[in-house]
Amino acid sequence: QVQLVESGGGLVQPGGSLRLSCAASGRTFENYMMGWFRQAPGKEREYVAATRWSGGGTFHANSVKGRFTISRDRSKSTLYLQMSSLRPEDTGVYYCAAGFGVIAGRVSREDAYDFWGQGTQVTVSS
Repeated sequence: QVQLVESGGGLVQPGGSLRLSCAASGRTFENYMMGWFRQAPGKEREYVAATRWSGGGTFHANSVKGRFTISRDRSKSTLYLQMSSLRPEDTGVYYCAAGFGVIAGRVSREDAYDFWGQGTQVTVSS
């Protein structure tokens, strides 16, 4: 019973910050890649960032580099996405995902991930 539960979404002004959390449970996530994806209104789901649960690598989409930071707290079984300098185009539903044995070259692929959360809404607007 793997569960990924996102939280922390909400309404924020452009230029503001928000931290999303993803509580992971149901198994150990050693050897898993953990990712964040988002889906903007009228658009397909897109990759945002990823990190190995065990450490040793983080990856960020070009659109969020320098603004978003993915991290995890293994002791709390929680994945985070710290977002700053938010823009209206960052608006969307944010999902966390977990994929077993994902290599660096596949981190942006939806089909690399085995488990998905329900998502949390982020709205960036004045």
